[in-house]
Amino acid sequence: MGHTLLFTGQPGAGKTTLVKKLAQSLGSQAGGFYTQELRGQGGRQGFELVTLAGKQALLAHTKIRGPHRVGRYGVDIAAIDRVGVAAIRQALDQRQIVVIDEIGKMELFSSAFQGIVLKAMSSPCLVVATVMSRPHAWINALKAMPQVVLWQVTSANREALLTQAIGWLDAHR
Repeated sequence: MGHTLLFTGQPGAGKTTLVKKLAQSLGSQAGGFYTQELRGQGGRQGFELVTLAGKQALLAHTKIRGPHRVGRYGVDIAAIDRVGVAAIRQALDQRQIVVIDEIGKMELFSSAFQGIVLKAMSSPCLVVATVMSRPHAWINALKAMPQVVLWQVTSANREALLTQAIGWLDAHR
């Protein structure tokens, strides 16, 4: 069984920024995806998935209609499955360090996503992921798995955590 490093923290603490910098430092050793905000007139309009291989897909947007919603955003489950799940699967197939940003409410609408996250965390691959801090039964169970190390990200420690995470990965390879 592999090792999993989960970053948690409040929205805006810098979890995605930390994971993007970590993935950049790993280069071709890492696969997976991160999320980024889509901003427009009036502020944040949605989110997109961006794989470390450069593919993009709209994850959630104010203009997406349908039953799967988080706040004012409609969630495109097909995009999660087509791009996010595929990126994790490819990272596993290539024995890369698996990067997942994020394991959160939007992504959890997809049962395929939940399945591939469990597969990644049970594989011999190293996994680095961000996870929401709010209580959620499925995520609480992930956090309690024996191979998981959970680090709290704050605006005060996020820069130092990059160096610590690189050291953690080096120690577990």
